[in-house]
Amino acid sequence: MPSVLFSRFWATCLVGLLIASSCNQQSLAFDNRYQLPPVELQTLVDAPRGPEFRLGPKNRTGLLVSIPGLPSIAEVAQPELKLAGLRIHAKMRAAVRSNFSDDLSLLDIASGKIRKVTGLPAKAKIADTAWSADEKWLAFSVWGRNGVELWLLDVRQAHAHKLISDRLNAVTSAGFSWLNGSDQLLVRLLPRSQKPAPRESLTPAGPHMQETRGGKLAQTRTYPDLLKSPYDADMLDWQLQSQLAVVQIDGSLRRFGPVMNLTKAQASPDGKWVLTTQIKRPYSYQLPIERFGQLIEVWGIDGKRLKTVTEVVMRERLPSSNDAVQAGPRNYGWRNDQAATLYWLEAQGGGDPDSNVRVHDILWQQAIPLNAPPQKLIELAWRFNQILWSSEHLALLTEIWGKTRETRTWKIQPGNPAAKPELLFSRRTEDQYSNPGTPLMELNQFGRSVIRLTSDEQSMFLIGTGASPEGDRPFLDRYYIPAEKTIRLWRSKAPYYEEVLGVMDDQGHQIITSREAADERPNLFLRNLAGNAPARALTNYPHPTPKFKGIQKRQIHYERDDGVILSATLYLPPGYDEKRDGPRPMLMWAYPREFKSAESASQISGSPYRFNRINVQGPQVMLARGYTVLDGFAMPIIGEGRREPNDTFIEQIKMNAQAAVDEVVRLGVADRHRIAIGGHSYGAFMAANLLAHTSLFKAGIARSGAYNRSLTPFGFQAEDRNYWKAFDTYQEMAPFNYADEIEAPLLLIHGEDDNNPGTFPMQSERMYQALQGLGTPARLVMLPYESHIYRARESLMHMLWEQDQWLNRFVKNAKPNAK
Repeated sequence: MPSVLFSRFWATCLVGLLIASSCNQQSLAFDNRYQLPPVELQTLVDAPRGPEFRLGPKNRTGLLVSIPGLPSIAEVAQPELKLAGLRIHAKMRAAVRSNFSDDLSLLDIASGKIRKVTGLPAKAKIADTAWSADEKWLAFSVWGRNGVELWLLDVRQAHAHKLISDRLNAVTSAGFSWLNGSDQLLVRLLPRSQKPAPRESLTPAGPHMQETRGGKLAQTRTYPDLLKSPYDADMLDWQLQSQLAVVQIDGSLRRFGPVMNLTKAQASPDGKWVLTTQIKRPYSYQLPIERFGQLIEVWGIDGKRLKTVTEVVMRERLPSSNDAVQAGPRNYGWRNDQAATLYWLEAQGGGDPDSNVRVHDILWQQAIPLNAPPQKLIELAWRFNQILWSSEHLALLTEIWGKTRETRTWKIQPGNPAAKPELLFSRRTEDQYSNPGTPLMELNQFGRSVIRLTSDEQSMFLIGTGASPEGDRPFLDRYYIPAEKTIRLWRSKAPYYEEVLGVMDDQGHQIITSREAADERPNLFLRNLAGNAPARALTNYPHPTPKFKGIQKRQIHYERDDGVILSATLYLPPGYDEKRDGPRPMLMWAYPREFKSAESASQISGSPYRFNRINVQGPQVMLARGYTVLDGFAMPIIGEGRREPNDTFIEQIKMNAQAAVDEVVRLGVADRHRIAIGGHSYGAFMAANLLAHTSLFKAGIARSGAYNRSLTPFGFQAEDRNYWKAFDTYQEMAPFNYADEIEAPLLLIHGEDDNNPGTFPMQSERMYQALQGLGTPARLVMLPYESHIYRARESLMHMLWEQDQWLNRFVKNAKPNAK
């Protein structure tokens, strides 16, 4: 079997022999240096980013987070540890991340005045931020020379300083959080006297062994970055070692408790207790860290252990279903509305959704000091999804059932467990037209997120995207809880897309919104709903790429052969007129989604009024090269009733693609013989399948995909049947099995360090090898140090160069196929 190096060598040279027709094309195929795309594409990669807006909890101040340009390949190539599903920056003792801020500013909501924060380090790499409950302080972390540092911003002074010299452990969390309000923080620090990191011996002590003792059918997905040796296990322990501490806003610090292999540390709302989670050996070479054994304890901030709450065994064998969970207790946390009350879930029926039981989950609670019997809050027929706390009289709990795509939201009274739960909302998760929205939250006296109620505690605010036949129209509702009655306070109107970020008063009359239009980037506005005064702009950020103003965006609707109504977003280059200029070469881009009903699959999503932000990872970049683009064209896979969507996957993607192609040709914006298909991840899988099973497309682009379903034998996407249970479906869906049917040229791009379950780099390498052997024009590009989503500026520039070259070569000037 060829080695990875062999495959990568042929990725850059053999393709030239297969498809090149000139010396210039051959030289491109053999040149293994990073390439730059045409200037107009470079401009898009280097366009200004951000800032991001984070509203303070009192709605008085907003944090403006500046986002710098893309990182260089030198930054992305920094050493990473890949341990138990984690990716750890070896030097920082922190989770690898792609985005940092390099500057902060503060926006006064009342006046609109913006103040630049002083005191920040030069070339700052700001990671996580957290407002204090009183909005007087902002804690944030900075990646410094020797580790992750804790900083504090004085909002009144608009000045920041490093709070402590000790370094944070940010491997599995930010490493800091506010402790009971606004005066102190709970932090996870690196041990002061820690032994050096373990070293890997060049001489193995013996073979690396694994054993299964059998048992019931289990859910074993194809996870990346798993432990491979005892050395890896020792290194994981070393990286996780932390000690808890309390830090005052004056910088004083007090460590407490022992050094632990912590994965979580959650302070109680009153700040007196900490719920800790440590991992327990033995570890697994087949599972990620979240399925390792756990020791869950409660510690006092005085450093004394109150109680071992539970010991969770390794979850080696979960039932084979997307609704499956571990047997017994799980998901421990603190009630946000009480001083110190734990809650947790306990699965029934062994956590198996196929078990014939009336109750699948039970929600329990128990107050500190944990010496009274726990109280049962609610029994759930489905699987727990989330709970939003408010008070002893109100909490909203949502349950779901993935198999049927159903969800229900219950109103419960945590202070009166005997009270009967009341059903508030019930719908299918895929039915966005009936989505009631999400309760607006606020910070309570403990600095914890709870449902925001009006002063009479009778109403809450709901915000949502407002999916409708007209497209998304975000809304703000007031929901009167006793009568279960909704009052619409505001809704976004054309020609803008506007969404609520904050509500300033108890009646919902004054709101803060983010507003955008096709040629206007998002800006912040203050809107008074009680009067007729126009919205007042709080920011005025210009278009980041003014040369690309005038891009035309349309929502189009059409019908596939079985009557399902489909939709897509059509993009046309600035100044283009289909009647005057005629059809153009087109790039079509999609991502399949599973549905349980044709009605839900036909719903319209998106908005024609959103800002034409050109994401360089998406297909819109080709507008700058004169192409027309059909983005996110509907690719529903429907399985109604007991039918499984994937049993007719190929048939349905063919219908979806045929309908889309017919519509863009009918509109006169694309030539039938000059259309390319592309996608990322599951979209790449779709693209390869469409090339194998149709002759609709002149070429394809498949990025970071999976093509051989025997390499993902325990499910993928929403498919929860395994390879042996649904053998024919797995085989028919795999484009690798039909590589001999692919005639159109296919460009395969993949990150060499893909961290997504199932899309191992080998998937693209083997697909390319098949196409190369079959004599099909193909090209394989492996991007060094890149994960599932590409980060480095050089990588994205080269990706665009590859795509531009490919489309120019095979699509732009293509001729109709000979009849």
